[in-house]
Amino acid sequence: MFFDANFEPLHITATHEDMLGNNGHGRYIFLPGSNGRAKKISEMFDKITNIKTSSRGHDLYTGEITIDNTKIDVGAISTGMGTPSVDIILNELLKLGGKKFLRVGTCGLLQSKFMKGGDIALATAAVRDDHATECYIPPEYPAVASYEMVQAAINAQKTMGLTRNVHVGIMHSKDSLYAREFKQGAMQKQNTEYMETLKNAGAVASEMEASMLFTLCGMADAHRENRDLMSKDRVLAGTLCAVLGEEDDFGTPEMVTAMINDMIRLGFYTFAELHKAGW
Repeated sequence: MFFDANFEPLHITATHEDMLGNNGHGRYIFLPGSNGRAKKISEMFDKITNIKTSSRGHDLYTGEITIDNTKIDVGAISTGMGTPSVDIILNELLKLGGKKFLRVGTCGLLQSKFMKGGDIALATAAVRDDHATECYIPPEYPAVASYEMVQAAINAQKTMGLTRNVHVGIMHSKDSLYAREFKQGAMQKQNTEYMETLKNAGAVASEMEASMLFTLCGMADAHRENRDLMSKDRVLAGTLCAVLGEEDDFGTPEMVTAMINDMIRLGFYTFAELHKAGW
């Protein structure tokens, strides 16, 4: 349904060869929202092997990281903001043969009783409060993170000894930041009530991309040819987000820098755990 051996991307400059690595399991790809963060992630690689620039600001950085004396093939590319942009970039990566994806971004907290700005959120699933995923599948179809990626992130927190709080739960993926969170526009009352409902339901954080990532990767994994559970063709997806405050509380620059660095390191160790487990 997704992979195409003859595909030539329209919006990125990646190739089929760029998606190869990790003994046939595929290069592990970080998906930040911004091109600047993709560059920042690449600067933390042990080795950058290539940079494929894009006129649209979706540069692909490929390289290697080494954890516990094991070299792991990784990459980073921006998805842009919102599910329509993820739709384009992720589809092109899947058509090129990409298989393992970890979104690393920011989110607004919803559970102030036990969360605070500076924490990290790990998504188990996403509320599909967007319209782009409905172009693929009815709203009853769930947007679920890969269990293997979630477990790898949980193991990674222990392995690296991360002291920053990590909260596991359902995230909210929305179309409009200004309407849903900042209450801009004529539907202020309805948006306030909607967000309060999500808080009451236990959603841990709100962001704008995970629902498309989980929906597309869930379908791609379901259509793999090799049905073995440990198949190298498995398509896996996860999401880690650095938690900002509520609504327009974005924290201090120092706090944001520190937690994003920790989140990226957690992402590195998540891929290391994934690699160790044979995915």
